[in-house]
Amino acid sequence: MSLLIKGITIADACSEFNGKTCDVRVDKGTIVEIGKNLELQKSETVFEGNGAVLSPGFFDLNCVFGDPGLETKEDIQTGTAAAAAGGFTGIAVMPNTKPVVQNKGEVEYILNRAKGNLVDIHPIGAISQNLEGKELAEMFDMKQAGAVAFADAGKAIADDGFMSRALQYALGFDGLLFTHPENKALVGKAQVNESKTTILLGMKGAPALAEELQVSRDIFLAQYHNAPVHISNISTSGSVALIKKAKKDGIKVTCDVAAHQLVFTEELLNDFDSNYKVKPPLRSKADNKALIAGLKDGTIDAISSQHRPHEIEFKNVEFEAANYGIITLQTVLPLLLQAGLDAALIVEKLAVAPRNLLKLEVPKIKVGAIANFTVFNPSKEWIFNSETNKSKSSNSPLFNTKLIGKVELVYNNNQYQIF
Repeated sequence: MSLLIKGITIADACSEFNGKTCDVRVDKGTIVEIGKNLELQKSETVFEGNGAVLSPGFFDLNCVFGDPGLETKEDIQTGTAAAAAGGFTGIAVMPNTKPVVQNKGEVEYILNRAKGNLVDIHPIGAISQNLEGKELAEMFDMKQAGAVAFADAGKAIADDGFMSRALQYALGFDGLLFTHPENKALVGKAQVNESKTTILLGMKGAPALAEELQVSRDIFLAQYHNAPVHISNISTSGSVALIKKAKKDGIKVTCDVAAHQLVFTEELLNDFDSNYKVKPPLRSKADNKALIAGLKDGTIDAISSQHRPHEIEFKNVEFEAANYGIITLQTVLPLLLQAGLDAALIVEKLAVAPRNLLKLEVPKIKVGAIANFTVFNPSKEWIFNSETNKSKSSNSPLFNTKLIGKVELVYNNNQYQIF
């Protein structure tokens, strides 16, 4: 399978060709030549760059599929199709399926189902049995079977003692815990951010403090045990400040932010569109700015999709009754460009850093390297609609809108797809 990519700008800080416009030849899954004006060989497919960028394949740290048990939301086939169309050649899937991914059998099931796919799938196992935050799941066995990390999938662990024991246990086998920053007692039944905007809408709000208390708790426990902890989906300026200080103090804390939290704000709730109902809730413009600044100064390690597919009956209802979450795999790139991030920062936070966090090999754009890359055009317009959507679900506020920034090609596992 030979492919020649002409006139492409390379974005890979570890490559000698970083920032240069080159031709790239790939043959049988390996980058065999990079240079200027490469000649077309017999039976070779040509792809014209036309202003596009070639980078290491994107990797998503926080994605939900429905397989096993909830395939009507998203199965592995549709989920990986959406991931590929969004530029992702690797994804880490959360364990909130039915049954929960909480032992080596479920981890092995996902890995076996994912074999031969263009997109690599890496299971995240549960921290607690049935995601209840009471008894430890079989984390060591899942790690041995191939789980890359552990999370209770958007459920905050309220019991401080349980979280302490989980960190201590995972430390013994180099396991990484992903935590969700939400103090349940403070949030109560609130489903949106606490602010003047949501008060005017007549909606009970969850204060930023509810997130920041949980972030503080996890930082203190990480410091106490000298154990790593990864805080998923931060959304407030206060969380950025807390994590920045913790890193300065040498505490082993990392974090990520969902792409939509950089652009969407609580003001979008004026029409009570349930497609804007997410967890953590949408915050303020000031929080957007703090999160973007946190990405630029290194406080926030990575960007995730927080892809949450739902059937129509769970979203096309009153706001208070709707499930949390939106489909995002195909819209991450346009949102990051809308937030003002340049190609270099996007590649660092969406391709390199996520793999480093999970201690996975980072693809390289160099001669002799295994081909694992994404080609995206930052200025190309496209419509996200039923024709272009690859997900089984359609719960996105960006549905039927024009977006800027399109993934045009992905290559991995000696397979490629052009969009």
